[in-house]
Amino acid sequence: MVSVLKLVAILIFGLLVMLWAAGQLGLLRGGAPTTLGVRDGRLAPPSNTPNSVSSQAGFYPEHPQRAYADIAPLAYSGDAQAAMRRLGTVLETTSDCVLVTREPGYLYAQCSTPRLKFTDDLEFALDAAGGVIHLRSASRLGRKDFGVNRARMEALRVRFSQDNGV
Repeated sequence: MVSVLKLVAILIFGLLVMLWAAGQLGLLRGGAPTTLGVRDGRLAPPSNTPNSVSSQAGFYPEHPQRAYADIAPLAYSGDAQAAMRRLGTVLETTSDCVLVTREPGYLYAQCSTPRLKFTDDLEFALDAAGGVIHLRSASRLGRKDFGVNRARMEALRVRFSQDNGV
């Protein structure tokens, strides 16, 4: 019995090591989605599985993950372009995050998880008339994100708000 438990423990340990190695080699990054960007004033809908958040989830009332994905946009005061520049700086100074696209009304970043290097795609679209920046964050791989996208966006919200007086 003890030898069977040892064998099972060794197998589990081996699988964990292989999973970690796959992450370090970039095999768990996944491919960038083709649906990125703003179309008709909207970011892409939330993922069909519980692994994304979107401040525009309400635009998709019949979406199966609308309630799970719903998150508030980033509020700002003052100049809209200054808010976007500040958000870009926040993203650039976030560990495990790379700002890929920086346009006047749109930001796109890729963030990875610390251990296994799963990649999440983060998008931000300016709504100057509404005084907010809409956001979307989605995991590329897996069916669940265990709250990682929401936690990351809320941490970014805190950093963004601290420097914008909101």
